[in-house]
Amino acid sequence: MAKTLSRRVFLAGLLSSSAVPLWAGPPTVSLRPVVRPFGPGPRAAPDVGTLIDAAGVSGKVSFAVADAATGEMLEGHEAQSAQPPASVTKALTALYALDTLGGEHRFVTSVIAVGEVSNGRLRGDLVLRGGGDPTLDTTALAELARQVKAAGIREVTGRFLVWGGALPDVARIDNRQPVHAAYNPSLSGLSLNFNRVYFEWKPGVGKYQVTMDARSDRYRPEVSVARMKVVDRKTPVYTYRQVNGVDQWTVARGALGKGGARWLPVRAPEIYAGEVFQTLARAHGIVLKAPRRTQVAPRGTAVARVSSAPLRDILRAMLKYSTNITAEMVGMAASRARGAGLTGPRSSAAAMNAWAGEALGMAGAALVDHSGLGEASRMQADGLVRVLSRARERQELEPILKPVFLRGRDGRVDRNHPLKVFAKTGTLHFVSGLAGYVKAPGGREMAFAIFVSDTGARERLIGPDRERPKGARTWNRKAKGLQQALLERWSIVYDA
Repeated sequence: MAKTLSRRVFLAGLLSSSAVPLWAGPPTVSLRPVVRPFGPGPRAAPDVGTLIDAAGVSGKVSFAVADAATGEMLEGHEAQSAQPPASVTKALTALYALDTLGGEHRFVTSVIAVGEVSNGRLRGDLVLRGGGDPTLDTTALAELARQVKAAGIREVTGRFLVWGGALPDVARIDNRQPVHAAYNPSLSGLSLNFNRVYFEWKPGVGKYQVTMDARSDRYRPEVSVARMKVVDRKTPVYTYRQVNGVDQWTVARGALGKGGARWLPVRAPEIYAGEVFQTLARAHGIVLKAPRRTQVAPRGTAVARVSSAPLRDILRAMLKYSTNITAEMVGMAASRARGAGLTGPRSSAAAMNAWAGEALGMAGAALVDHSGLGEASRMQADGLVRVLSRARERQELEPILKPVFLRGRDGRVDRNHPLKVFAKTGTLHFVSGLAGYVKAPGGREMAFAIFVSDTGARERLIGPDRERPKGARTWNRKAKGLQQALLERWSIVYDA
């Protein structure tokens, strides 16, 4: 679903005849009225200071806007200030991956037979080999199991191994996020269902019935590598610990209500994928031993393989749904392809920072991951706008960005709004970013980046306040309203 920006109610009030005079301070642009692009009658463009003050959003605002075709910088405000970009980071990650791997690159997951196959018996080990595919799901594993059977394997005398060494093992993308946040899973070169497990609960006789499964569009195999226990308490809602490689969860009975479901992160991704494959193989009559991790890349005969969609399609979905695990995995895959020494997202992001400076001339890129989840990441608006202008020349990013629909004067989403915006949003509590391209009614296309953040408010978040802090939704609504007001200003001032 396309995200929307709240139209500023304050803007209509400021422009009404009963409002406080709009130009109390010195203007930054001409006050000459121009034709209103969003309705009849003349309209003067509010200056930047007026818009920021009227938004009432705390913290720092920075932005830059340029002609997308020429790269000419049109306007900026604190444009060289280092700001947390949140998921706007994924736009740069997409360019990094496309430049390194190419839009047609596909990730391959395979099953390797290490030994000879005779009369349906594999005398040796069978290895599920991850290839860094961030989109691998249970349906794809079912296809691998089918291919193993088609290859004539009915029995495996050796071990069943799982290998995820195509990418580094990472326990969590960001350690400051809630432990149960599905958007903050573990990372590995063998990852399944975005490294999430489906927790479902239903009320039963005197207790809840709970299941943990690896569902996809066609399959719902239950797993034991992640387990849930309902306990009598009100808070915390979830607790987690790993015991002997098994994710042990507890959930507060008082939070369950009449039933429901949610995704939880997986912390043992290779074993998770291995257990699901073991179950699917059993459905084909192939009995495998319990999966065991191996650190050694398997050498043998590929008896089954599945390929991902082309990278360009993966990135389009990443930008639409803002999937953190996809950003981290494709970013690390790009860094590894460039020969960078990797220990995790931070070292890979350092390689991307260097690439952005050398290949794109981007100043101020100081990112600590590829998704924007890490709070220490910083980016400059003017540097990103220059990158967007260059990318527009080669039509690399704009075609895979999602449309962002603005709101009309009635406050509702207006899919026919005169401004056409294709951009990447970025949202953390008290952090809001928007960057991409806007096409004005007169035909001018502009590249822009807007960052708004109150890092002080964010740093004060502790414990349960990190999930739903007071004031965060109101702050975010104000920030998004300011973003729309700025887009409308630029259309008035700089459109052809």
